[in-house]
Amino acid sequence: MENIKEIRRLSSPAPRPQSLASDGTYLWMGSMETRKIYQIDPIEWKVLWQVDAPGTPFGIAVVDEELRVLCGETEEDFRIIRRCIPGHGFDTVFKLPCPDDTGSQLGYDGSKLHISQWYNKRVLALGEDGQVEEEFESPHGIAGQVIIGSAIYLVTTDAEETDEYFLTRLDSSEEISKAEDVAAISFGARALAFDGENFWTNHREAHEIVCFQNQTK
Repeated sequence: MENIKEIRRLSSPAPRPQSLASDGTYLWMGSMETRKIYQIDPIEWKVLWQVDAPGTPFGIAVVDEELRVLCGETEEDFRIIRRCIPGHGFDTVFKLPCPDDTGSQLGYDGSKLHISQWYNKRVLALGEDGQVEEEFESPHGIAGQVIIGSAIYLVTTDAEETDEYFLTRLDSSEEISKAEDVAAISFGARALAFDGENFWTNHREAHEIVCFQNQTK
C-alpha cells in the first residue's frame, strides 16, 4: 500500500488542530488547545475569521452555508452537535446530542449528517432529530471523516498511539457497505476534508495541517 502523497504541510494557525472541513473555497479548523473555530484562506494561509466554540471542537462539517460542530462540553465531556453560522457565531438554541453520548468526526452527504464513533468503529447517518437512520462499519477506529458522492472516506487506525494510520473508503451505496484501505498515513492524523481536488488532514501533535493528493481517482 502506498503512502499518501503530501502536497503542502503548513503550520497550523492554532495549536493542536483537531477538526477540519472545506467548503471548496475555505478551510474550517477547530483547535483542541484554544477551543476556537478558524476560517482559513488556503491560498494566502491566513485566518479570516474566528469564534469561540461552546466546547472542545472534535469534529466539523460544512452543511450548505453553515457549519455543524461536534463539541465535547462540560467537565463530563458530553458530546453535542452545534450549529455555527460563519461570520456570526454559534446558535445558542440548536443542540443535537450524539447517539450514545459518543462521537468525534462529522460528515455531510448533502442531506444527512454522519457521525463517526472511533472505538465503536462505525459511522452513523442521522435524521433531522438526531435519530440513527443508517449504520456503516469500519475495519479500524475512526479519526477523520469526509463524504464524496456515495463514498465515505475515513482516517483510521488500529492503535491510536502509533504512526500507522490509513485512508479508508466505505462504499455506502451497497446494501452491505464495503471497506477498503486505499493509502497509508505515516503520522497520527486527525480529521479529513476534501476541497474538490485534494484531501486535507491535521497532524495534530505537530501543530500542522497537511494537504495530500487524491490518489483514489
